[in-house]
This record gives sequence, structure tokens and C-alpha cells, in this order.
Amino acid sequence: MFLVSAEEMRELDRRTIEEIGIPGLVLMENAGRRVAEETADILKSRGGRVAVVLAGKGNNGGDGLVAARHLFNRGYETRVCLLTDPGQITGDAGVNLEIWRRMGQGIYRVDGPNGAQRLKVALLGADVVVDAIYGTGFRGRPPAEVGRIIEVVNRSGKPVVAVDVPSGVEATSGRVAGPAVRARCTVTFGLPKLGLYLLPGARYAGEVRVVDISIPRGVVEEAGIRRRLLTGELVASWFAPRDVEAHKGQFGRVLVVGGSRGMIGAACLAAHAALRAGAGLVYLAVPEGMQPVAAAKLDEVITVPLPETAGGALSRRALTVLEGHLGRADVVALGPGLGTQEETVALVRDLVREVACPLVVDADGLNALAGAVEVLAARQAPAVVTPHPGEMARLLGCGTAEVQADRLAAAEKAATSWNAVVLLKGARTVVAGPDGRTYLNPTGNPGMATAGSGDVLTGIIAAFMAQGLPPLEAAAAGAFVHGRAGDLAAERLGQPSLVAGDITAALPGALLEVVPNPAK
Repeated sequence: MFLVSAEEMRELDRRTIEEIGIPGLVLMENAGRRVAEETADILKSRGGRVAVVLAGKGNNGGDGLVAARHLFNRGYETRVCLLTDPGQITGDAGVNLEIWRRMGQGIYRVDGPNGAQRLKVALLGADVVVDAIYGTGFRGRPPAEVGRIIEVVNRSGKPVVAVDVPSGVEATSGRVAGPAVRARCTVTFGLPKLGLYLLPGARYAGEVRVVDISIPRGVVEEAGIRRRLLTGELVASWFAPRDVEAHKGQFGRVLVVGGSRGMIGAACLAAHAALRAGAGLVYLAVPEGMQPVAAAKLDEVITVPLPETAGGALSRRALTVLEGHLGRADVVALGPGLGTQEETVALVRDLVREVACPLVVDADGLNALAGAVEVLAARQAPAVVTPHPGEMARLLGCGTAEVQADRLAAAEKAATSWNAVVLLKGARTVVAGPDGRTYLNPTGNPGMATAGSGDVLTGIIAAFMAQGLPPLEAAAAGAFVHGRAGDLAAERLGQPSLVAGDITAALPGALLEVVPNPAK
């Protein structure tokens, strides 16, 4: 499913009106009618009869006025509350205001200093509220008077249907700088807006319902939209059923390089997850002192002992031993549990320079690249990096808050600069490719914020790459499946009790949902 910015949606609207010839009034009519349909469903489910429509002066308010008309025509008592002087409502919205008046219907004026009090009166006995105050053009913080209106709505306890975007939420970024409507559902037109899925906007949108308002399919296809929401259907389209005569060599060889004294578990989690995600063969290269531990933990993984430092981390001398294994690997996963000793940091940079096959870099592998990202950018073979916000900040040389303020921009800028796929972890994981394509992942839950969860993700991505998925699709599918496995585990165990191994254990169930089984 495509995701659009406010600017992209405005261009789609413009082309539909000016080039295709569908009048703006028709688009507004379609939008308002669909809002009325969704609102009527809520009224029916509650046995309600009264709707309050809050309308601003722009096209969003016009959509609300159309919805009010259709609700009235369906037999519902409908109260229209204007947040502006009616004389300020012009254009297509003004046409619909005049239609409302000619139908003999009145309005409540809730603008001005006493607007909040008048709204409280209008809400008496109401069963649902339609929020048509601001649309996709909103930026920043609502004026104080509008903020008070929004707070009255939120405190009322009435279910709210937001028109296109909840008022107070920025459609592109999801930023919320002041009071914002908390919707039961958001009816968004044509294509879903980024701000409905990015945090914090996603917390205000409720259930997002994307409705058709007659934007022609060709207009959308020609727009070159590069951002998409990950769905099970999309991820499933990237996988093919396994041939009934296949053997393990056809599903790729993953080499995990990681581990150190006290952190061998991270490397083992990544290796085990790679197997569970379908890799044919998995090798785990660890410090020689840790190899017996890894071998005892993992029956199906081939373990490789490597030279280590006095502190039990990988020595730079490990590169010589690894050279024989690198030629057999389809993908190298580098970083889980490595530690940050000086020799290990040097080894990581050597490997990033010299590994000729695709590479997944995570955890301490990323920490080793802080201050040396040019090593990553100079690679000829594909690379996927999977930083959490703190690691991303170190790589970019900025603060974590700056990364979190615009996660989308941070990931997309880094992907282009580093010529790598960047998976920025966290709620609503962003996966950006160097070609400008970006995916936003809706799966996952707070219970996955636990030690080792990222190591499992690394193993999944490496396994998908080893099985032939291109790096961007492998990372995106990895994020989706990892999050879905976490959701399945949380349904069974609860979020507080979730540990990384539970995510791996739930991988088969998540994969069954998206990876087709072969025909018999």
C-alpha cells in the first residue's frame, strides 16, 4: 500500500481535477459520502441517533459538510459546528455550506472565546463526533481557541471519526505539537498519509480506513510514489514456494560473525534465527574460547573458532582464518555480541572493506563504523545496516532526539549517503533503500524491546538475503516477519514476559502467514 506526503496528495488531487477533469466538488462529494457511511456504521453499532460535525473553513470542513448532509438524509440528527465565520468558507466548501442552509439546517458557531462552552452544549446527547477541522495542509500547533475545542472533544468521551487526518496531526510527519484529536477511526481519502502511520500521529488516528474518492488509478501509477506500508500480501509476493526437489544448498549459506566473552548469546540468537528463517546452512564464527559454548547451544549450526584477544573478543588476526569461509558464504551477518575492543573494531572495518558478498551489519558492528562510515559507502557489494536510534545517531554524528524527530528523513538520507539499505529500528521501523524506495513496518509491539531482539532480526534478514531476496526486500520482509513473530509471541505470553528466544520460537507461525508452502 502506497504512503503519501501531504504534498504528494495535493499533486494527485490537482492532476485529477485539472488534467483528468473530475471537478473538486465531485471529489468532495465522494469524500464526505464515505465519511458519512463510516460514521453511520458507528452510530448503528451504538444504537445512536445524533452526530456532531466540527467543520473548519477549508476543504476538510467542506468534506465534513457533505458528510453532515448525507447523515441528515439517512435520518440522523446532525449538528454542524463551525470553527470560523461562515463568510470565510468559500470555494467548494462554501457551496456545500450554502446547500446545508438551503436544506433549512442551522449551524452552531463555536469560534471565538466562548466557542468551547458552546460546543459543550452542542455535544449534549451526541453519539459521535466528526472531526473536519483541519486537513492535510495543517502544520504546527492549533491556535489557542481551536486547541480548547479539541480538548473538549477529547474529554467528551464520544467516539470521533477524523476526516482524512485527525486535527492537530501533521499529515506528512505525524508530528503533534499541541492539542490533537484522538480519533476512534480516521477515514483517509485516496491513499493513506504518512502521518497516520508514523508516531506520534499513529496514536491519534485510531483505525485507519482508506476510501476511494475517484482518484484515477493511472494518476497514482504515474506519480512515482516511493514509500509503501508493509502488508502481509506485499511481503508474501516476494516469496515463491520451495521446489519439492530442493536441497539445502539452494537456500543459501549464512555466516554469522560475532560473540565475545559474556555476549556469546547474541551471536547464537542471530544464527538460530537465520536457520528458523529458512537458510539452508548457517555458520557461526566466534572467539575460540567461546566456540564450545556456541556448539553446545546450537545443534544445527556449524561453529568456527577464531583467534581472540586476551579479553575474549575477536582479534584482528581472525580475518586470515575467515578468508576461507567467506568464499563459501552467500551472506555475512556481522556484529551481534562482538564488543568494542580496539582490535575487534579494526577487524570489523577490515571485513566491511573486504567481504565481497552481501553483508548485514548490526549492533557492535555498527558501533565499530561510527566515525568511519565512508568504509561502508565505499563497498561494491550490497549492505544492510540495522541501527537502533542511538546507533543511528552515533553513525550520523548527531543526537538521538534529532534522529527520532524525523525518523523517515534520517533513514532515507543515510541510505543515500552510505549506498546501503538502512533499517532504523523502533516503533514503526523504517526501511530505506539507496534507490529512494522506503517501507514502513506496522508490525511489532513494546514487548520486543528486550535484549537480543535485534540479533534475531539480523539473522532473519541474512537468511532472506541468502535465499535470494534483494537487500531492500529482505530487510523489509525481515522487519515485517520479525514484528509479526513478536506479536504472535505476545498474544501467547504477554508483552512483559517476552524475550528474544520467544520471537524465534514464533517465527514458524509468522512465516506460515507469508511464505507459501510448495504444492504437493
